[in-house]
Amino acid sequence: MTRITTRNSPPRVVWQLEQQGLHPLLARLYAARGIKDKSELDYELKSLIPPTALTNATEAAHLLADAIEAEAKMLIIGDYDCDGATATAVGMRALKSLGADVNFLLPDRFKLGYGLSPEIVDVAAQQSPDLIITVDNGIASLEGVARAQQHGIATLITDHHLPAETLPDADCIVNPNQPGCDFPSKCIAGVGVMFYVMLALRAELRERGYFAERPEPNFASLLDLVALGTVADVVKLDRNNRILVSQGLKRMRAGQMQVGIAALFKAAGRDPKKATAMDLGFIVGPRLNAAGRLADMRLGVECLLTDDPSRALQIAQELDTLNRERREIESGMQEQALILLESLDANDATAGIALFDESWHEGVVGILASRIKDKLHRPVFAFAPGEGGIVKGSGRSIPGLHLRDALDLVAKRAPGLLIRFGGHAMAAGATVNAENFDKFKELFAQVAGELLAPADLTRTLETDGNLEGSYISLATARLLENEIWGQGFPAPLFMDEFDVEQQRVLKDKHLKLRLRKGDTRIDAIQFNFSAQPGNRTRLAYRLTINEYMGVESPQLMVEHLEGMP
Repeated sequence: MTRITTRNSPPRVVWQLEQQGLHPLLARLYAARGIKDKSELDYELKSLIPPTALTNATEAAHLLADAIEAEAKMLIIGDYDCDGATATAVGMRALKSLGADVNFLLPDRFKLGYGLSPEIVDVAAQQSPDLIITVDNGIASLEGVARAQQHGIATLITDHHLPAETLPDADCIVNPNQPGCDFPSKCIAGVGVMFYVMLALRAELRERGYFAERPEPNFASLLDLVALGTVADVVKLDRNNRILVSQGLKRMRAGQMQVGIAALFKAAGRDPKKATAMDLGFIVGPRLNAAGRLADMRLGVECLLTDDPSRALQIAQELDTLNRERREIESGMQEQALILLESLDANDATAGIALFDESWHEGVVGILASRIKDKLHRPVFAFAPGEGGIVKGSGRSIPGLHLRDALDLVAKRAPGLLIRFGGHAMAAGATVNAENFDKFKELFAQVAGELLAPADLTRTLETDGNLEGSYISLATARLLENEIWGQGFPAPLFMDEFDVEQQRVLKDKHLKLRLRKGDTRIDAIQFNFSAQPGNRTRLAYRLTINEYMGVESPQLMVEHLEGMP
């Protein structure tokens, strides 16, 4: 059951935005997303929240500037997803351009797990660094920081994940979500936090006269990396994040990007001159993520760090192959998951679902959880076996259930059940002993049932209402595509009734339609459709551009379809 609602566009706000020169359709869409003044859509770099507003960014800058002046050895410890990889690349490129002695280390997700663990600190200690800098991790690494202290290594934590009650005893912590931080953009990604620290460092070095005899680097050249990591990590696109993404996309469209990002576009058969936020989330991001899921994210980071176009393309093609392999593995796992679900009692249709299979791949369980969550509209954890009798789970949630808070409640009710856990509202990870999986499954279902209201368990599709027939055009599709949409600032979704003139099924799973609304005729497609319409249908759809043999035409991407009498 899907409940369809229409976003409210206050007429006075729409009128005001139109008076300020906004296209009438954009005025309606933006008013529905809480925009009240055109100035909120100013995505120039000068509109960014200043680095001084981020708690401890200035202290981190002092620490790093002292380290550079002392020629200290630095080591960045990243994460194995796209946010972690881009944050590592931002740190490496920025610090090297400032003359720092810096290297990076990424944990193997299959051996060392996530974050600044004592094990990865022991590996890091073999390189004898003076300072460890974490990116996109570390806020929960109490033991890892303690181990670094035992080795005599200083630690700078840069992270954006939610902290536990106790913070690690690091030399400096930069995290907008730590207690006492008033930074307005709480949803900045890990790569954004690192970018801010690098801006603060450059300002500190400028203050010290460091650039009197050497060129000052332009960190705008890193914005393509920041945009990619921000969109791929599915953080909310508040205004500050939209500025970062907009500036990164502008550079990509102008051909000013890292050769690795250009190579990823090329391997995917996409033109960066037409880059959109959707491309970063669904085309480039997954290819980079595939390295961390199936192989070693060092490959992904190397792609972002190399300045050799032929090497970048070689790596991008390897990543493209890994991504195809990931899709095949995921497809098989999804079939198994659905069979598992069918075997459950009707009474077991719980508010929260946890699944486990011995054959599942640890690197793909997050995507699997996401697919099952979309299908069932329930919070889902998918677990795969790890080493030493543990199972590692990745969870995805629905509005109404803060996943990390739910795990916190599970941990409080069954002390010792969770070996480790962490994450955000909509995505989180958990590790348990294999023999405790059933206990976790039962407790997670119980907690989800308590935290979710019955209305939360009904899928709600928010639309922007009707799209006038004259706007169903290539020009409108281009207009919409050039704007910045994403998590928390959703791409337009329209709802209309159409006559169905033709329909056919492609590859047994996609529905191709020829539709008419008044005098307007338009092609539409629904991927993985479940029902065919009659002569008339009601659709929730996105207006997109279909490119075939070099010819572009408007097309409706159907997200929800209802037959009509």
